[in-house]
Amino acid sequence: MTTSRGHYYAGLQQIAAVANAGLTLRRTCNAVAKIIAVSMDMTGCRVLLLNTKKDYLTTVGSFGLSDLYLRKGPLDARKSLPEVLEGRIAVVQHAPTDARVQHPEVAESQHVVTIVAAPIVRKPDMVGEVRAYSRQPRTLSELDEDFLRSAANVCAVLFERAELSQFRDRVKKSCAKRATAALPAQMPPTSLKPTEFAHESEAEFASLLDFYQIEWLYEPRSFPLAWNGDGISLMFTPDFYLPELDMYIELTTMKQDLITQKNRKVRKLREMYPDINVRLLTRKDFARLLSKYGYGPQGDAKVEGVGRVLYSQTQIQRRVRSLARRISRDYAGQRIVMIGVLKGVVCFMSDLMQHISIPVRVDYMDISHYGGDGEIVKITRDLDAPIVGEHVLMVEDIVDTGMTLNYVLAHLASHKPATLRVCSLLDRTPRRLANVKLDYVGFEIPDEFVVGYGLDYKDEYRNLPFIGILKQD
Repeated sequence: MTTSRGHYYAGLQQIAAVANAGLTLRRTCNAVAKIIAVSMDMTGCRVLLLNTKKDYLTTVGSFGLSDLYLRKGPLDARKSLPEVLEGRIAVVQHAPTDARVQHPEVAESQHVVTIVAAPIVRKPDMVGEVRAYSRQPRTLSELDEDFLRSAANVCAVLFERAELSQFRDRVKKSCAKRATAALPAQMPPTSLKPTEFAHESEAEFASLLDFYQIEWLYEPRSFPLAWNGDGISLMFTPDFYLPELDMYIELTTMKQDLITQKNRKVRKLREMYPDINVRLLTRKDFARLLSKYGYGPQGDAKVEGVGRVLYSQTQIQRRVRSLARRISRDYAGQRIVMIGVLKGVVCFMSDLMQHISIPVRVDYMDISHYGGDGEIVKITRDLDAPIVGEHVLMVEDIVDTGMTLNYVLAHLASHKPATLRVCSLLDRTPRRLANVKLDYVGFEIPDEFVVGYGLDYKDEYRNLPFIGILKQD
């Protein structure tokens, strides 16, 4: 026991030395994976990063595992050893037959028998996993668990340091563009992307995906296309996987010889794996694809004034459906009157009513603001039908100070409805002045000027399918 403890102590010393060597995150994690595997007498190891939605795990560093095993497919964190998401150590005694293993057939072909995994935790959140693999049956002692958790804790520090480094790089780039730019008061939430791209076009593509808040995995799966006896002689690894669209993307340049070569591989992949959705795209092709799936601008909508996308169309529609389910449940067996104030609420109200499963009547109001700061509100278009004794749901696109909403609610209350509630897509609480109750809220947003999905700036940007933050000039 003393020898084993000393052996693990030496392993942790090596991990600490590598962590301070100033290497890139990927090279550091590769070295850490090797030390963990050797220290535990395992066949291989890998360090995995959990995406921000806690859906998928991406390999950041590895040792001793074949390319086929590493790229057998996107690793679903909720299906593959799900107990690690809850902060527990996972032990798989026989990978080919364990229901917690996502790709048991690949584990069997690569002779992986035992898998042990520990969470990488950066309190209060889990941010990744360390997994070690063995071709021999193994049990885990308390000392083994302690070492694995300690190594995972070091990885958490590595992730945080890499995230801070990426933030500094973004600030430097911003300051280079604007010499007078000031550092932000606090670091905004960010998603660590420890990816080293093979080509700068892939980095540009990833930045475009990030702008539109599209989740992506880089080279998560390799597809065998040809075999030489028992070995694989040809594999194809698409550049990106987009989980929300369930689509693989292979990028290409305009060079005809490269397009022809990649087209052959894509055709062969489609023939051999008919269930796989894969696209070969140039950058222009991707712009058209974005528009088709509702991420890009619609028609002549301008996006050059948008600093970043706050909520994508997919995120908005998911939240709208969730709100509609709650409203339908709360008003079950009744009829409601949905009232909106023109014009910004049109997109939200239109989508919301489509998913409400109870009878709905719709009405609109229009108002004007007067005074230097718009403190005086006047109703320029009132309701078309009475609401006495009705269940009224006031629908808002965004609530800021709450002053206008407070006035409108008082006006509606004077018409004696049976009930009066408020549903707002966006809630900007930092600006609140009036104490108004919001019964249903889509998103709480920071104190930023937002446009899109009905919200405008000088009557533009309303037809963007997403909600973005307007650049501050």
